[in-house]
Order: sequence, then C-alpha cells, then structure tokens
Amino acid sequence: MAEHDIELSVNGTAHELTVDSRTLLVHALRDELGYTGTNVGCESSTCGACTIHLDGEAVKSCTLLAVQADGREVTTVEGLAEDGTYAPIQEGFQKEHGLQCGFCTPGMMLAANDLLARNPDPSEEEIREAIEGNLCRCTGYQNIVNAVEYAADHMDQEVVADGGSDRVEGE
Repeated sequence: MAEHDIELSVNGTAHELTVDSRTLLVHALRDELGYTGTNVGCESSTCGACTIHLDGEAVKSCTLLAVQADGREVTTVEGLAEDGTYAPIQEGFQKEHGLQCGFCTPGMMLAANDLLARNPDPSEEEIREAIEGNLCRCTGYQNIVNAVEYAADHMDQEVVADGGSDRVEGE
C-alpha cells in the first residue's frame, strides 16, 4: 500500500501526516488528528454524521480520501466556536434542544452552517432541504429546524463561521 505525506489545515491549525492511499478523510481527522466531533456512521454518505467543511463547503468526509484534502482547509465542529464562544448554530442547537444523543449533531451543524453561509434567511422548507442528507434517529427534526432558524436570527453582523469565508452578514 502506498503512503502519502499530506498537509491539512484543520480549524486553522496546520497538520502534516502520512496516510495510506485508501485512508478516508474521516479516519484521518478522527484517528490521526483527534478531531472526534466528526463521526463515523454509515461510511457510504447516507447519514451525514461525518459532514465537515472543505474549503468552506459542506462535504461528507467518508466519501473523500485524505489525499484529496492535501493542501486544503478543513473545518470540523470543533472549529465553529471562536475564543470559547459558541457560534450561532451551536448556540441554537443548545437553546432550541436541537440535539438528542449528539451523534448526528456535528454534521447537522456543519450542513446548516453551509446553508446559512449561502442563504442567511432560509425558509423552513430550505432548512429541511439543506439537512436532508443528515439523518437523525432521535427526533422529528423540528427542534433542529428551530435551531437553524435561531442561528439565522442571531447571525446579524457576525462573520459566518464557514471555514474560510470572510463574508459578513448584513453587507
């Protein structure tokens, strides 16, 4: 099996690691770098538990090889908070009871944050469509939708924590 030296910037921190050709990005993040908020669920892109931002866009890290992320910017759920302060999406999940067991929550937050970076005032239908690739087995999704609406309402004049965007809400 061939090995590759790669460089990743994860949540603003540079990392160098050696991975096998077939190492999935989700496993490199969790097993090699310790970013355990990125969860391994189905390993077939069905559940969305592994959702991260890659260069500012939500992707499922179980469908990417680690070598495909070489030289790129990765944001995990651990990178959403800034200086110990929750991002609006994290605050929304807490205040609106958008999490149950917590397994799907990191992926849901990153999928929702991707939506909010593109559409700061989504409708309920747009929120449901944006998170449809993330499965939750504990809830009926209403509290998750409420959490995303909360985040949208609390993002005014805040930099969207989308893994690299410098867009400011309200501009």
